Amino acid sequence: MGIAWDGDFDRCFLVDEKGNFIEGYYIVGLLAEAFLSKNPSSKIVHDPRLTWNTIDVAQRSGGEAIQSKTGHAFIKELMRAEDAVYGGEMSAHHYFRDFFYCDSGMIPWLLVMELICTSGKPLSALVGGMVEAYPSPGEINLKINEPDKAIQAVREQYQEQALLVDTTDGISMEFSDWRFNLRVSNTEPVVRLNLETRGDKNLLNECQKALLNLLESV
Repeated sequence: MGIAWDGDFDRCFLVDEKGNFIEGYYIVGLLAEAFLSKNPSSKIVHDPRLTWNTIDVAQRSGGEAIQSKTGHAFIKELMRAEDAVYGGEMSAHHYFRDFFYCDSGMIPWLLVMELICTSGKPLSALVGGMVEAYPSPGEINLKINEPDKAIQAVREQYQEQALLVDTTDGISMEFSDWRFNLRVSNTEPVVRLNLETRGDKNLLNECQKALLNLLESV
């Protein structure tokens, strides 16, 4: 596999043996599954941008997924309060109870390498089922002149159809077979969009196109 880090070495990005970039979201699911296999009934903390796979993994593995606002300060605080064994963000930040609840760029790839060795499977096979079950295009960043107005327009368009509306961080809306999170960046003048479906790539493309058209029209 290929490994890359960001400038301050607290994020770890992985590429599989075929050269495909693996979204941090699926590595969160992979590590959550691994930690729960060794720590049954433990808690996993995750951010609200992409959630379904992490929740599914936690439930299937006998653990509990707990949502936190995006950002290391919020993740660490909640992990300590809940004594969570692991926390992960789709942005490739990974936090560990046994590392003082802090994130590290070194630990994740070592854990993934351990899984590859013990399972005898390549990285693509370890995450393949998750990618198929909950496809996502990855985070989409948009420069918008009036971000709050654009987000409000999306809310008004979709809230009557939504089964769940959550404002933990930006706005998240869930429907029977797809969901999205839309938030203003804390560090850049952009709006960040994340969406996923329950195994339906065609629906993913349709929803992505509709959301982008609406955001760019405001």
